[in-house]
Amino acid sequence: MNKSLAAAGLLLAVSFHAGADDKVVRDAIQGLVPGASIDTIAESALPGFYEVTLGGQVVYVTADGRYLVQGAVFDIVNRVDLTEQKRAGARREALAGVPADRRIVFAPAEVKHRLTVFTDIDCGYCRRLHQEMADYNARGIAIEYLWFPRAGVGSESFQKAVNVWCAADRREAMTRAKAGQEVEQRTCDNPVGADYALGQQIGISGTPALITEDGSLLPGYMPADQLLMRLDGMKQAAAGD
Repeated sequence: MNKSLAAAGLLLAVSFHAGADDKVVRDAIQGLVPGASIDTIAESALPGFYEVTLGGQVVYVTADGRYLVQGAVFDIVNRVDLTEQKRAGARREALAGVPADRRIVFAPAEVKHRLTVFTDIDCGYCRRLHQEMADYNARGIAIEYLWFPRAGVGSESFQKAVNVWCAADRREAMTRAKAGQEVEQRTCDNPVGADYALGQQIGISGTPALITEDGSLLPGYMPADQLLMRLDGMKQAAAGD
């Protein structure tokens, strides 16, 4: 979300005097943050509030456009975080548009769980995750890398990502780079900038960022056994819904 919106606080008054519909909500947001890119506006589970997604964030705005609330909406009866459920859906939809040939994939012969991982060559925990790739694969976990050089476009980490992508053997180059070895500097058509922009769009702020097939975000490194337990638990919980 635009930083000025995030800094605006949990509850904001927005002056607007129009009817209760999504146009009112859209105009209220645009009045608060001119040029804000709004992805969706829909009625929410909260009576009198619209659910608005923008920049990987979910906020709630009253139907008259006067108040904006940031935070999680939790369904106590069904024990569901409705806000995270919405974010997960947005992540899943966005990642569905990323083809296999835009990913660097490390997968076992039999895949039990598939993760999209936004990574940074110079991130310590990203390197630790990659060092344990054989353990993840042995437990049926496939890792599909996308790029998120945290220092941004044009940084040294960004160029390292480009070097890996442009190498003749991307998987081998990734492994060498993650081990701190130098990979020959190259240039070619590459998706590093697009991946970085996508990560920002869906709210990625750190690496490694692990996203499950249903769009759930698991921030940070986890050892293979712990990760497998977490993924199995999530799968069982989803099957029980």
